[in-house]
Amino acid sequence: MTPGAVALQAGLRRGWIEFRHTVTNPGQLVGWLFWPAIALVVMYFMRDSTVPGTDFSLGTQAVAGILGINTLFTGLVGLAFTLITDREDGTLLRAKATPNGMLGYVTGKVLAQAGITVAVLIILLVPVVLLFDGLSIGTVSSWVTLVWVLALGMLAILPVGAILGSLFRSTQGLVPIMVLIMALVGVSGVFYPLAALPEWLQWLAQVFPVYWLGLGLRAALLPDAMAVAEIGESWRYLEMIGVLGIWGIVGFLVAPGVLRRMARRESGSAVAARRESVARRAA
Repeated sequence: MTPGAVALQAGLRRGWIEFRHTVTNPGQLVGWLFWPAIALVVMYFMRDSTVPGTDFSLGTQAVAGILGINTLFTGLVGLAFTLITDREDGTLLRAKATPNGMLGYVTGKVLAQAGITVAVLIILLVPVVLLFDGLSIGTVSSWVTLVWVLALGMLAILPVGAILGSLFRSTQGLVPIMVLIMALVGVSGVFYPLAALPEWLQWLAQVFPVYWLGLGLRAALLPDAMAVAEIGESWRYLEMIGVLGIWGIVGFLVAPGVLRRMARRESGSAVAARRESVARRAA
């Protein structure tokens, strides 16, 4: 077996161990579920409001988008956060010191975060199905759409998370990114149909994967008749595949170089300096 294959195998084991540790740790699991659960409660109390031009519940329509946004946060921000944290505590430096250690490390991190993202989505689907009427989840086509949209969405956002985790030296640096994501959420058709917003906001939202991931989950979970509330009165699968695919391709082209650059800069003195900085912030 080649050294690269051994590293990939180690990454698979690492990813499974980290995934299992997270989903069996009540504290960490609650941390991932808390904010989306709050959002779902808010949408439940909005269930009597309707999407403009239809008699469909606005709360139910927004639920699919909320699941998409949570997928984005768990996958993208979660991976970026864990990479930065591992740089601060020296975990990444130890991986760098092992032959092909970075390959195994990155493989494990990406797989663990992807698994956590899927697990959180599945857990949230349970109360969604019980509390919200009108969802279209009783057909094979709905589940097939959910699977491929989620897979494509993960391919689009995980490389971006790896890039952000490589560029920022502290978790505080992610604050502007989270603010930007929240701004995009506001104009991405999650809480209100994008077609009802000004045209320039529609174009802006369609550049980023936030909108397309939410649209894909709405296509999977809502009745086909609800496409009337979307731009072009369609789920626009081809455009969805195109935009998410472009983000994924660009991400996979850029991420390896950024990760290698980050690894080259890791040293014992750099880790010590970051630890001292963290200690000063905590004091």
